[in-house]
Amino acid sequence: MTPQRLAIETSDGLSLRAEIAMPTAPDQTATPRAGAVLCHPHPLHGGNMFASVTDALFRALPEAGIAAARFNFRGVDGSDGRHDNGITEQLDVSAVIDELASRLPDNAPIFTASWSFGADVSMAVANPRLAGWSCVAPPMRIIDPYDMAARTDERPTHLLIPEHDQFNPPASARDVVADWVNTDLVVIDQTDHFIAGKIAWVCEQTIAFADTLID
Repeated sequence: MTPQRLAIETSDGLSLRAEIAMPTAPDQTATPRAGAVLCHPHPLHGGNMFASVTDALFRALPEAGIAAARFNFRGVDGSDGRHDNGITEQLDVSAVIDELASRLPDNAPIFTASWSFGADVSMAVANPRLAGWSCVAPPMRIIDPYDMAARTDERPTHLLIPEHDQFNPPASARDVVADWVNTDLVVIDQTDHFIAGKIAWVCEQTIAFADTLID
């Protein structure tokens, strides 16, 4: 897999460092059956688009026929701007969704596949091209859950919550989403917020979620 490196411009004029990996086939003519925008963990704690879960998804999804776009949030490793506590970072997510959509068939669903900080930010984004949200270990405190588009949206939200998450364990997450629309919660057994030993399983779950979005 050789990803394409590019700069993606946001609606407020910033340039984001990004990469897109398209599915490949032996004849190099594979058509993506879906697309995923990967949103990385907290920039102030070392998060970038090469973080472990994000990187694993970027490699696994194209092998399953799903185009994958990853990027650095504003202010991170080559992206313009500065950290904004998840607020204007929502413009970053939407810009990458639009860029990926321009490269896919109109009927290919696009979803976010996000970890930690990126999961909170992505669930606040209501881009019309989105088909759903897949979220790994969302802390649900970067963005107020009541301000997240996913809370009241009919598009599906798939939450993967670590059994021993230090920031938002399963009991807490269930309380937050008790009244959410079209949301399911799956516990990742025997791991914590950093998903040690369970990254391959997370990739499998993310691909299974994508399968539910495809006609």
